[in-house]
Amino acid sequence: MYSYEFKPQAIRDLKKLPKDIQIRIIKKLDYFVSAEDPLVFADHLINYELGSHRFRVGDYRIIFDAVDEALIILTLGHRKEIYR
Repeated sequence: MYSYEFKPQAIRDLKKLPKDIQIRIIKKLDYFVSAEDPLVFADHLINYELGSHRFRVGDYRIIFDAVDEALIILTLGHRKEIYR
């Protein structure tokens, strides 16, 4: 079963978001990791400087690396700002 963990930068990014968005992101992450293979919900990133995959939650993006059965959340934010 997959799990996820936040890097310190991702925790800071999450705390900057409105409370309702924070809850929505956590619920969506819980949904993704409860699946047999959460990577089916993810897109591969071309720019590997950010991370290897991303999840979309409305207008927000969650950038992460998949290591074994762990999703390492690197950063997250609004789609207009996350790729800059």
